[in-house]
Amino acid sequence: MARRQRSVTVPDLSGKLAVVTGSNSGLGLGLATRLSAGGADVIMAIRNRPKGEAAIEQIRATVPTAKLAIKSLDLSSLASVKALGEELNAEGRPIDILINNAGIMQPPDRETTADGFEVQFGGNHLGHFALTGHLLPLLRAASNPRVTSLSSLAARMGGRPLRSQSGPSSTAAPASIAKRVRARANSRGPVPG
Repeated sequence: MARRQRSVTVPDLSGKLAVVTGSNSGLGLGLATRLSAGGADVIMAIRNRPKGEAAIEQIRATVPTAKLAIKSLDLSSLASVKALGEELNAEGRPIDILINNAGIMQPPDRETTADGFEVQFGGNHLGHFALTGHLLPLLRAASNPRVTSLSSLAARMGGRPLRSQSGPSSTAAPASIAKRVRARANSRGPVPG
């Protein structure tokens, strides 16, 4: 099937700060590129610095004036999430756009995070939930903040209770459903201050 090219007009984002998780490849890379083209300063919150540096080169090939920064983030570690939250809060710059994009899909073996959660659920859902919570003061400080949480089509496979599932893909649907529920809650208006 041929992919359709979409034309998207991005408003002027000069002076805005965007944080994009998983922005060194795939959809996150595309989002970081588009936000940079719109003039936003983009924090690429990623696990793998060499891949992030390669992504910056790729973005700057099309957006030479891109203002990009790499920040270390491992969403499967709540300590890493907290560290990034503390670092950004210490810097104090309001966050206008937070895109919770990073995710893993169907690890070959059942793994757990350092905090004891199944790795796909822990990283794809709990890590983003915790990150958003840590960044709330900076989001509230922005004039019109936006939080976007992406999920996969696996959310449509839901329906079975979590405890009846087994195997490497068993948490794909619950993790994606959890992300969709959180995104729906986030879309219900401004965060009360």
